[in-house]
Amino acid sequence: MSEVFRQLQSGEIRAKDASELANLGGKMINSAKVQVEYFALRKEAPRIIWLEQDSE
Repeated sequence: MSEVFRQLQSGEIRAKDASELANLGGKMINSAKVQVEYFALRKEAPRIIWLEQDSE
């Protein structure tokens, strides 16, 4: 979202487009929040593959 804000400030994207991207970002965050709450209620830990990968 910081990149979208930077683009908006520099005039690279329109306010309407930045608004839509912010809306989408909010929905993605809310979806992740629901997933985290689901795992917490089930007392489970999600398996996040990219966190398990070596940093080679």
